[in-house]
Amino acid sequence: MLIAGFPAGAWGTNCYLVAPAAGEECVIIDPGHQAAPGVEEALKKHRLKPVAVVLTHGHIDHVASVVPVCGAHDVPAWIHPEDRFMMSDPEKALGRSIGMPLMGELTVGEPDDVKELTDGARLELAGLSMTVSHAPGHTRGSVTFGMPEAADIPPLLFSGDLLFAGSIGRTDFPGGSMDDMLESLTRVVLPLDDSTVVLSGHGPQTTIGQERATNPYLRQVAAGQGAPTAPRRGM
Repeated sequence: MLIAGFPAGAWGTNCYLVAPAAGEECVIIDPGHQAAPGVEEALKKHRLKPVAVVLTHGHIDHVASVVPVCGAHDVPAWIHPEDRFMMSDPEKALGRSIGMPLMGELTVGEPDDVKELTDGARLELAGLSMTVSHAPGHTRGSVTFGMPEAADIPPLLFSGDLLFAGSIGRTDFPGGSMDDMLESLTRVVLPLDDSTVVLSGHGPQTTIGQERATNPYLRQVAAGQGAPTAPRRGM
């Protein structure tokens, strides 16, 4: 399997291109702010053909390049219905101005083809199998994408802004909820095998085992003690 990832834009949002191997079809995960040039570079370098864009949630730092990337390759974008409005109205999603001088020129809106994600759905795209888990907390429509263990890779979790190395996503934007976040961590994350590699929306990769042992939020959830007071990450 080939996974090409890079941080993009003002918030260093991780964008991933996933394919069975170089020279094959791929899925693009979270092409955010200023991600389009990096996407094109990775496609060329690995000789990939995109078949879909899939989105962990609708915040502008994860979706800002959806329209140009989908338009350039005539592919659909998949997003949970509760976050779909964010593509056309990013400021409503954040409850404040996104700061146009910082963001630069944006193509706000939906691509021509939008498909909606549902909890438990299995996406069969580009020769890959990805399981969708609805994981509200950061936003109402946040999801994760899980991939099973294969011959050359351990299980994978594309966690978006649910889980980071050492922390979790913030819950103070409209639609965020700490109660929902803790429930999602309990339901989606805790059952995963320790060997699962976590590829998150921001920061370095980690594993479920590492987070179970060291992440203050996950440790407290596993102990049934609620949320600690600790820094959270993400936009």
